[in-house]
Amino acid sequence: MSDKFFVDTNILVYAHDLAQGAKYEKARALVQKLWENENGVLSTQVLQELCVSLRRKVARPLSAEGTRKVIEDYASWEIVVNTAESVVQALEIEGRYKISFWDALIVQAAGSCGAEVIYSEDLEDGQSYGEVRVIDPLK
Repeated sequence: MSDKFFVDTNILVYAHDLAQGAKYEKARALVQKLWENENGVLSTQVLQELCVSLRRKVARPLSAEGTRKVIEDYASWEIVVNTAESVVQALEIEGRYKISFWDALIVQAAGSCGAEVIYSEDLEDGQSYGEVRVIDPLK
């Protein structure tokens, strides 16, 4: 069994948004555990979405400098780089599972690095996509 855990953008956003209350607490605890165990995985897509969300969508948006520091911290995690082949594979996953392209790109990234779990609130809790299973840690 893999000891890699892929984290979707929404979980990271909650982990940085105090206004989310219980979701903040749960997401923050999960992210802290992944830091301690050094087994969190992200993708370039997640980092890009996190940048936009932290600057525009949270209760107290971060400055460009604050956002840069957060991204630099996460750069110590394993990062899956999306390539043209990633996009082609995501298109296949989108068609096979009837999910959005962006969700399919998350599933593709998680599968490509050998993660067996995606932590996400957006994808269906308990759903499996090949070898990758979704867990909603906020439930």
